Amino acid sequence: MSKKAKLLTLLSLSTLIIFACTLPSEEARENDPNIVFTAAAQTAAVQLTEVARANNAPTQEAGNTAPTLSPPTLIPPTSALPTLTPTEDLCNKADFITDVTVPDETVFSPGENFTKTWRVKNIGACPWTSDYDLVFVSGDQMSGASPKAMLGTVAPGDTVDISVNLTAPTESGNYVSSWQIRNNKNVLFAKIYVQIKVQSGPFAVTSVKLYAPNGGIAADITASGKGKVEYHWIIRENGQSDITTAVEEITYSGAGEKTVSTTFTCPHSGNFTAYIYIDEPNHQEFGSASFTCP
Repeated sequence: MSKKAKLLTLLSLSTLIIFACTLPSEEARENDPNIVFTAAAQTAAVQLTEVARANNAPTQEAGNTAPTLSPPTLIPPTSALPTLTPTEDLCNKADFITDVTVPDETVFSPGENFTKTWRVKNIGACPWTSDYDLVFVSGDQMSGASPKAMLGTVAPGDTVDISVNLTAPTESGNYVSSWQIRNNKNVLFAKIYVQIKVQSGPFAVTSVKLYAPNGGIAADITASGKGKVEYHWIIRENGQSDITTAVEEITYSGAGEKTVSTTFTCPHSGNFTAYIYIDEPNHQEFGSASFTCP
């Protein structure tokens, strides 16, 4: 064989060997007849597969949309507020010492007048001056004057007697009248009180104040309750017989005071004395009031 023939034979064998190595095996061809794909075709297939999966995902119905949960709002802890302690008034302070008059549960007749006196001590840092008052604050005022000015000056550490004129209520029962001192800035302190009982007995005239104004005679008659009072006047002159008037009457709707009066014509000049006699209910003479006839 010539050299040229040998060379052609060798090239042909080499070509067959290379071609045999690039062909797939028989088993691979049977399992996947489409095994020969380019890299680009394989990439496209992967992308198509992902799109198909997205299209095949189950779609939730609009009516069953899951609620959107908002995160809870966090409330910061509230810090404790400081407790405010009221400032004590060291300027105006008082200490009750005793009841000078009318201790608790004192019994009075309806409409009876009395004077209540308390003794208190100034334990503050400021003096009590005439700008300070005693004022009624609660209960039954019992006709007491309010405000009632303090008299003089009470220095810190001193004691003072504070009085107020009162009148017992006209109905039976238990009564309390509360009072306080008021400073020059209208601040109240030192609460004090009077507590009494009112008991009505048989209807009666309890007191009579007689006086003789110019040209007449008058009397303030206080009765214990509801009822009728009959009375007459008596005029006396030394060494002479009594001059009396006709019986008159007044009616009370409750305990209290009424004023009656009369005129008197002098029979002659001289000194005279007037009295009033309560025919009913007392059968008692009250008086007197003196006057002079010219």
